[in-house]
Amino acid sequence: MLLLSLLLIPLLGAAVLGGWSGLGKSSARHFALIWALVPLVLVVIIGSHRAFPATGVIDEWKSEWLPDAGIALRFAVDGTSWLFLLLTSLVTLFALAASLRLEQAGRAYCALILVLEGMLFGVFTARHFIPWFLCWEMTLIPSYLLIRLWGGAGAPRAALRFFIMTLGGSVFMLLGFLALQLAVGTMDFSKLADLAANHELAPRLAGTFASSGHSGQFLLGLVAVCVFLGLAVKLPVFPFHAWLPAAYAEAPTPVTMLLTGLLSKMGVYGLLRILLPIFPEVLPALAPSLMVLAVATVLLGAVAALAQRDLKRILAYSSVNHLGYCAMAVVAAAAVHTDRSAHAAAISGTILQAFNHGIIASTIFFCIGLMEQRSGGARTLADFGGLRSRAPVFCGLMGMAIFASLGLPGLSGFVGEFLMFTGVFSLVPWAAAVSVIGLLLTAVFFLRMVRLVFHGPLDPACGQWPDLTNGERWILAPAIALIIIPGLWPQVLLHCLNADTARLLDLLRILP
Repeated sequence: MLLLSLLLIPLLGAAVLGGWSGLGKSSARHFALIWALVPLVLVVIIGSHRAFPATGVIDEWKSEWLPDAGIALRFAVDGTSWLFLLLTSLVTLFALAASLRLEQAGRAYCALILVLEGMLFGVFTARHFIPWFLCWEMTLIPSYLLIRLWGGAGAPRAALRFFIMTLGGSVFMLLGFLALQLAVGTMDFSKLADLAANHELAPRLAGTFASSGHSGQFLLGLVAVCVFLGLAVKLPVFPFHAWLPAAYAEAPTPVTMLLTGLLSKMGVYGLLRILLPIFPEVLPALAPSLMVLAVATVLLGAVAALAQRDLKRILAYSSVNHLGYCAMAVVAAAAVHTDRSAHAAAISGTILQAFNHGIIASTIFFCIGLMEQRSGGARTLADFGGLRSRAPVFCGLMGMAIFASLGLPGLSGFVGEFLMFTGVFSLVPWAAAVSVIGLLLTAVFFLRMVRLVFHGPLDPACGQWPDLTNGERWILAPAIALIIIPGLWPQVLLHCLNADTARLLDLLRILP
């Protein structure tokens, strides 16, 4: 019942906020912040349970929904999904604390954030496509409204583009799974993965759609492409990233923290939970094309970030660049089935990168939000200068997050990138070699940001800036701790992933 409680508590909090008409804006923000502590506590309790050795499941809840159609409400937590649950509860709490500090909106705003948290919990735990897809789609509604109603001047256009592109990708994914349902009679992820491991999906698709005249391999590849399109928009992968820069720039800062910290991680999770286990038979044939897209995402994201002057847009394109590494590592794991240690490094690195990037990017966006608040809305590189002399604590903590993002050893961003490049160099050397250019460009645009914003003569507009208040330091302290600790002690996260990675490699038939 712990898992069911975790899924429902954010929705209950949203209902309380929606029905409590006498609650003021400040009180609503305090209530939501306190309420968001409950899911974090439940996630920690669930994580303390011992996993079943055969399945790796820590906690599970299921109920028959439409048994005649083979549809069940099945939710389960293993080590991988637990890390994504932990990330969701932490970033949501961080965003609500930022909303309190930046004085963002009131009841409706906080209720939508809690609804988004509940749907994300569903995405990271559902083991049947129908409840997973419902939660996946339901994240669109609060995200769209949060951008549209509380964003900047360009928010209506940015929110509409985000909604249409994400919904369009989901249509392709739905069509793909409907084809699987017709062919094999199930959309359960575990059953589909077992059928895929036994090479049964392609023959059944060929039999069901014999009138099409296409082979089972072609049809299974077409379904895999449809699923990839749905995940690629959310990740996002070039050229499906077009919605991201405007959405990140126009959304209020706490919402941008949720977009970069959590919604993009839905795509990474989908690659690991759905694409790899269900389509290993056809992914090697698709991998060269997908790898070109992943490498293009890495390079073009870094080049675009280098061309920006708006701090939010720099971070937006930086997120595209960093998530391109995740796509590259997953595609490399799908391309070659020869080296188990390289596959393990690529997959574990992808999950670590997703978790660590969620914390790091949220931290930097919060710092940009503080700069924007203090400067009266300014946020370009030309609007600041010499901040280190005026706000040394702020610059030190933001600088630490920036150096973590560019992969400085000893901070959390380094570990995931190192593991991913270790795996990809062994599996697809040319992709890793070309993507190193993205690492160099990342260092260039981040160091340029540090030089222009923190150093040089103090800009007169920043002459009266206060350093971080005690409240702001308390908000940033846990985030900085989560940047430092995994960098010095990565095993604190890796031990959650080892057994799940081994099971995934067994499904992919990758032998030691």
